Amino acid sequence: MAAESGSIDALSQFELAPVFGPVGAAVGFTQSNAHMLLAAGLITALLMFGMAARAVVPGRLQSLAESSYEFVHGIVDSQVGHGGKRFFPFVFTLFMFVLFGNMLGLFPYAFTYTSHLAVTFGLALIVFVVITAVALALHGRKFFGYFFPEGAPLWLAPIIVPVEVVSYLSRPVSLSVRLFANMVAGHVLLKVFATFVVMLGALGAVGPLVATLPLAVNVLLIGFEILVAFLQAYVFAILTSIYLHDAVHLH
Repeated sequence: MAAESGSIDALSQFELAPVFGPVGAAVGFTQSNAHMLLAAGLITALLMFGMAARAVVPGRLQSLAESSYEFVHGIVDSQVGHGGKRFFPFVFTLFMFVLFGNMLGLFPYAFTYTSHLAVTFGLALIVFVVITAVALALHGRKFFGYFFPEGAPLWLAPIIVPVEVVSYLSRPVSLSVRLFANMVAGHVLLKVFATFVVMLGALGAVGPLVATLPLAVNVLLIGFEILVAFLQAYVFAILTSIYLHDAVHLH
């Protein structure tokens, strides 16, 4: 539609719209919510059907399920350290939910729910609440010593404490904005070059030839976006594990 009007509207793909007719409109159920449910269903199906056979020589689906499990388990085990295995289900759920959200958005007519700051901030806020609750549960009042390193001169407290508090409170912001910004930037570029392909292809005899350049760029961008989709899920999981390490060990 943007190409037909001779303009590029790269942001319309992020607009929310009710789905499932009047019922969806009444409760505010959008395509973002629908894709979240789809992602949850696909993740559940992957783990249930992938591990149903439990074959000694795994098939493709079982290999994918096992590889996902082992990959995230390695992150949690190496980053959180002793006592970190109990947090594996939490980190694994976050990783898979972010990964599937990023990947689903690469399909035609699909929606990337991780391209909305409300979603990524909600996930980051959950992480923030969990790590704070874990730190308080394990260390009690000693947790507040995290904001003033042991051995530091007392006269530096008015400087160190505010800096540490701001740094701690900025975690959900940095965690959410990083994911949100990467998803939005990538999809905007895809939309822009896809529009170039259509607009240039309509120029006449030379149009299809000229359009091959933005088409080639778009193909490369899709490959790059697949890599970014995985990397952003990885970054989200590893930062969550690092924050859990700080909560468990207070450093």
